[in-house]
Amino acid sequence: MENIIIQDSLRGLGSRELQGYLAHAYCVAGSCIIKYNGKDLTFAKGDVLIIRKGRLVEKFIPSADFRVKTIYVTPEFIVLSTPQSNYGMKGQLALFLNPVMHLTPEQQTICYRDFDAVEFRLNNKDNHFYKDVMINVIQTMILDFFDFHSHNYGETDIPTVSASIMGRFLTMLENGDFRKHREVTYYADKLCVTPKYLSEVSKKVSGYAANYWIARYTTLEISRLLKDKTLSFVQISDMLEFSSPAYFSRYVQNNLGMNPTDYRG
Repeated sequence: MENIIIQDSLRGLGSRELQGYLAHAYCVAGSCIIKYNGKDLTFAKGDVLIIRKGRLVEKFIPSADFRVKTIYVTPEFIVLSTPQSNYGMKGQLALFLNPVMHLTPEQQTICYRDFDAVEFRLNNKDNHFYKDVMINVIQTMILDFFDFHSHNYGETDIPTVSASIMGRFLTMLENGDFRKHREVTYYADKLCVTPKYLSEVSKKVSGYAANYWIARYTTLEISRLLKDKTLSFVQISDMLEFSSPAYFSRYVQNNLGMNPTDYRG
């Protein structure tokens, strides 16, 4: 089943082969320093790592005894397997900011069994209801992730309307609308709500106003493009449709803490 791929390493993160897959990793032993979204994170024994965007991983430095089990799942199969719960929206936003969850010993046991069940069922292709079985085991894993997150960070009931609005807002950002549109008004108009209401929903669901997420996606893209030294600052400014290179430079200074030249190093 190409929708699900299991590896005993993190080499698939950000690879062309698995671009677009969602990565779910369980650290079996040792530890690994992961540079994610410009920050160094520690991924250690008993932790689970959930990454929606592998390209945000710049590098990883494993310890000599590091061992990991990683399950990659396509977004389409995740949609089929995700239970009808609005909690997933909160978890998605939290994991975007920090993809590592530290688990209790009891949670570690459950997570390890979930990973084993997915691998066992994935290899049992003779089952006449193979796809349904795979949906079931992936859904069980996701529900356990929801449970781990709610126990560790608190459970919040997100109204269906708010979850829908936030979901559509993030989908526009995921699809790259931020490359041309960085005003809350644009997204509010598309969602048929007022800018104030969109920001209130975003704050309630994620803890951050709507303009935070627009800036977050924009700066992530700028950071990625600045690492490509074949691109000039003028080219990057034009690609993201800034009104002028000078405004682009000010935007980088305000959001990344340094000008483009210093950031590129």
